[in-house]
Parts: sequence; C-alpha cells; structure tokens
Amino acid sequence: MSLPNHPRVIFFDAADTLFHVKGSVGEVYLTFARKYGVTIGHETLQQAFAKAFADAPPPVFAVSDPQEIKSCERLWWFDVVHHVFYRIGMFEGFDDYFDEVFAYFARPDAWELYPDTLSTLTALEAHGLELGIVSNFDSRLYEILIGLRIDRFFESVTISSFAGAAKPSPRIFQRALQKHGVPAKEALHVGNSRGDDAEAAVAAGLGGILLDRVGNNVSSPDLIMITNLSDLLTLLGEPQPS
Repeated sequence: MSLPNHPRVIFFDAADTLFHVKGSVGEVYLTFARKYGVTIGHETLQQAFAKAFADAPPPVFAVSDPQEIKSCERLWWFDVVHHVFYRIGMFEGFDDYFDEVFAYFARPDAWELYPDTLSTLTALEAHGLELGIVSNFDSRLYEILIGLRIDRFFESVTISSFAGAAKPSPRIFQRALQKHGVPAKEALHVGNSRGDDAEAAVAAGLGGILLDRVGNNVSSPDLIMITNLSDLLTLLGEPQPS
C-alpha cells in the first residue's frame, strides 16, 4: 500500500489512538461496582465488557435531533453495560451505577493523552496539514477533546451517531471528507483498529495507517503500521519534534 505523496488532510481515531482511559475500562467499572456489592474479578469483567461491546450494533440511530441523538447514545451504552452484568451477575441499584459510570467517562480527567500525541499534532499543524477526527465515540467526545486541550488542532470531528454511519462503513469517511472538500485519495486515516480504522479507510479510498502501540497485529504488505504517532512524521518526511 502507498500513501498520498502530499496528503491534505489527516484523520485520526480518538480513544486508544490520541488518548486512553486512565487505568482500564474494566478497572473503572469494577471500582464503581464495588460499592454496590460486586465482588467479581477484574479480568472477568474486562472480558465480559469486550464481548458485550463487540456484540453491540453500530452506534447509529434513526433520529436527527441532537438531543434525541444524545438520548440514543446513552441508551446504547446502557444496553452494553447491562449486557456486561447480565453475563456476570446483575445487582440491585444498577441504574444508579450506570449513571455514575456514564458520567465518569464524560469527564476529561478520566482520560489522558499518549506521550506522543501533543508533539505530533503540533508538528503536523505547523506544516499546514488539515486535521480531523473520525470516531465511533459518542458526543461526550467534544468535551473530552476540550478538556485535554487538543480540540484546537481539529478542523472537523465526525462521530458515528451524528454522521449516520459508523466505522468501518465508508459513509462515515465520506462525511468527514465532505467537511474538508478533498477527495479520498488526498487524505489519510490513522487509528488503532485494523478493521475499523486501517482497512476501513483503505476500502473508502483513503490511505490507512494502523497504529499498533503494543504489537498485537501481524504485519501485512497491504497495511502500513506504526508503533507510535511520531512515526507518522517520518512516513510523511517531516522532521521529528525535538
């Protein structure tokens, strides 16, 4: 696979690409659940969450009003978390528990930037590249970006619930491209998911780059892989930040 010689736009996935939850999702769920008497192990909960998340339908809804979309987002997550504890043991007070967890993940201080995020975005911005986000995250993302102080880098943020399509569908990439007025061949997308990010971007006509920070993926001649965001600068022939 080859990259555009001079890409005009670079899109990024959000969670687990630019930033990550402090600790792990399972640890957060378990911390809040303990006061409701839940005593299961962290690994059991983490595995149940991964299964429930993978089985959930795409976060795309047949409504257009922003408030209705936000209500649908919340219900989507309620179903995911409910399925987690349906598998491992439901408990009294689940609705209150969900309210607390949902609110926690909306807080910027629940997340932290990867060490290479800010320097890479700064370098790309300095070289005149337009930057955007394409994510299946919900509308809580906007406040998280502001709180982490990286919102200023992005000229567009395209999320599935408002785009009417979710990765890996080509339609969400098309929505993002329309915001910048560029053809797919002049854009890149960087993300940590092989299927939802790298392969989906290539299928939509963009250059796709798989960010594999922990070495979980097998290299492929059809994909370009990097191990940190600063590697992106090397691929583009830009100097590394000092």
